[in-house]
Amino acid sequence: MIRRFANQDSVEQHNSFKQFKRWRQERIRKLKLKDYSYQVPCAEPDVHFLHSNREQPSLTWVGHSTFLIQLAGLNIVTDPVWSEQMAFQKRLAPPGIPIDDVPPVDIVLISHSHYDHLNMNSLRRLAGKKQLLVPAGLSAKLKLRGFTRVQELHWWESTVIGGVKFTFVPSQHWTRRNPWDTNSSHWGGWVMEAPFASKKREHGDSIINRQRREDAERQSEAKRRSWEEGPSEFDRQSDTEQQSQIEQQCQVESLGGDEQRFEATAPLQNYNNSEAASHQERPRISHSPTIYFAGDSGYFQGFKDIGRRFQIDVALMPIGAYEPEWFMGPQHVTPEEAIQAYEDCGARLFVPMHYGAFKLADDTPREALDRLEAERCRRELDASRFILLPHGETWRIAAREVQAGSGNE
Repeated sequence: MIRRFANQDSVEQHNSFKQFKRWRQERIRKLKLKDYSYQVPCAEPDVHFLHSNREQPSLTWVGHSTFLIQLAGLNIVTDPVWSEQMAFQKRLAPPGIPIDDVPPVDIVLISHSHYDHLNMNSLRRLAGKKQLLVPAGLSAKLKLRGFTRVQELHWWESTVIGGVKFTFVPSQHWTRRNPWDTNSSHWGGWVMEAPFASKKREHGDSIINRQRREDAERQSEAKRRSWEEGPSEFDRQSDTEQQSQIEQQCQVESLGGDEQRFEATAPLQNYNNSEAASHQERPRISHSPTIYFAGDSGYFQGFKDIGRRFQIDVALMPIGAYEPEWFMGPQHVTPEEAIQAYEDCGARLFVPMHYGAFKLADDTPREALDRLEAERCRRELDASRFILLPHGETWRIAAREVQAGSGNE
């Protein structure tokens, strides 16, 4: 008898073939009106650094949910997909690193079995020993396809490899690779804790995280009420009206003593220019960062549980494939919900993903970024906390200076 996995919260998944057919019929009309001219900027990958680096923590976005993460001397790849198309849809932008230029891979993290997160051909082509860490129920499929170094984990289970602790954490989603294996394997995200990662931050930072979670809880109920009332005024506006509103919102003064302004030039407008995006100064935060890869998820209370268990430095959060919300809502967060999830988990920095590579739903990459920026401005969040990476750029995460022997930056 096949074991069937379930979500943490009781939620109806809209994944029946009848619902899928209804969405596809609606989509035929919608896609004719969509503008896909915007393309995620692509930076020239620093292949020499990636192959020689075994010390500095770094993060390189290949595209969609695929990252090359270098941590404690390990080369880690998340949800490897280098496919040129998904179903009948061609890739919108090339992978940030050609697969043949990826350094030998030590660890592969799989969030779930959907085809846009697990591509067997891409997995085979990756060089290296490739220890696969996968959700419970998935190892048998991979071993049948010839992969022998596979370890599966249930939610909250951990394993330590090369000094890095990998913990499989919940998400709200589902799985299916054929009509007969629905939810036969689990889904989730991964938290990576580097050796000597501080379990306690400075007192001031703890206060900020606590306030962030309290604010998130107060906003959560109001947000749900607004969803029940139907589309917002912003959702009903044209693209031009939305952009104008975004620009106005980004001029709102922050509350506080020093009259800081949130400028639209960071991150959104700079991101429209590939050269500016690829040369934007990135923060250096830690030699032993804790990184949270959220995988695929609808919004759920589990983000708060993750925040209570970990001190997260960088959250890799999905922002795309959310429209139509009646169909995608239980399984994919909207950009607004992604920010709510980021606040819930108390992360320091937000890196958006799961947009810009494939036409998986009815939203476009530009729409996802516009809504993300509008929500950032509405909440008056510092733009420097949002790291919008071009494909191929390597963000060197390590702080420039560390006091020897202190363990503090």
